[in-house]
Amino acid sequence: MAVAARVSSPKKLALLVGCNYFTNDHRYLPELSGCINDVRDMAETLVSRFGFDRRDITVLTDEAGSHPMPTGANIKRALTDMIKKAKSGDVLVFHFSGHGTRLDNATRDEAIIPCDSNCITDVDFRQIVDLLPSGTTLTIISDSCHSGGLINHEKEQIGPSTVKRSIDAKDLKSKPRFIPHESLLQHLSGLSGIESQQIGDHLAHLFGEDASDKFLNKAYHPKKPIADNGILLSGCEADQSSADLSPEYGDGKACGAFTHSLQKVLAQHPGAISYKELVTKVRQLLRSQGREQHPCLYCSDSNAVSPFLLQKRPGTKDVDIEATVGTAEKEGVTTGPEFN
Repeated sequence: MAVAARVSSPKKLALLVGCNYFTNDHRYLPELSGCINDVRDMAETLVSRFGFDRRDITVLTDEAGSHPMPTGANIKRALTDMIKKAKSGDVLVFHFSGHGTRLDNATRDEAIIPCDSNCITDVDFRQIVDLLPSGTTLTIISDSCHSGGLINHEKEQIGPSTVKRSIDAKDLKSKPRFIPHESLLQHLSGLSGIESQQIGDHLAHLFGEDASDKFLNKAYHPKKPIADNGILLSGCEADQSSADLSPEYGDGKACGAFTHSLQKVLAQHPGAISYKELVTKVRQLLRSQGREQHPCLYCSDSNAVSPFLLQKRPGTKDVDIEATVGTAEKEGVTTGPEFN
């Protein structure tokens, strides 16, 4: 008979990034209003709803006096550091609220835009997901334009090829979290001082080794993980905008339409809810508001039906496997962690 197991819980770590672009050239990078509010709200939800410890939540914003600032290098460094702390069974979250873009109108490569414009690309996120320890999940929530497909080669569960778009959108006042390819190119050209029509050339010139590997002529061949535990919840499809709402539409404060709707759905469903159910209900809520914005879900089949952030259902327990493995081996039993 196996001895009684000690109860333990997976580690829960989060990196939350909000960029309102206060100090950028607003001709090319328009200032936003709700991104910092988004990450503050997400931090409260992670603590109160999902049991995260505030000490395990890193918040990067570009408001005055913040340190470190959410530059491309700092965001990637913080993501890598978070993954280095993780072990099998841990739950990791990365939330980004800010501008998104397409780096090339032909290839439609997606990216997020940190406060210094050092874009983090779909290839970067694939590389980050590939670093995950086996059994560790990384949930990426991107409330930005063109965020669908932000993890390169991740399987689409809910998106343009699986769900028909609604066509009853209204003309609601909001600001898109979107930088056109041409605007980003003009902005970076002014910073780099070089002549090129390729965004990647400017980023490589400006940021050197801190730029995306996509632009540094490094051979990168995405490996196919044995168990891919990257999970992307995107604010919209790859060819759409995500809305930045004024207080009038954000229940009294500026916010992202996607983050705000996500919070509302979670509040309406206090029990465990699967990733697929969550994204479906957020899409329905945005449609009921008349918004032409369709959040997407990209992940493995098994993660699609798993509870969001592995929230436990009533009556389930976490088990310390190390406490039972010795006895189990004696009895010829193989044990493994199970999180419900």
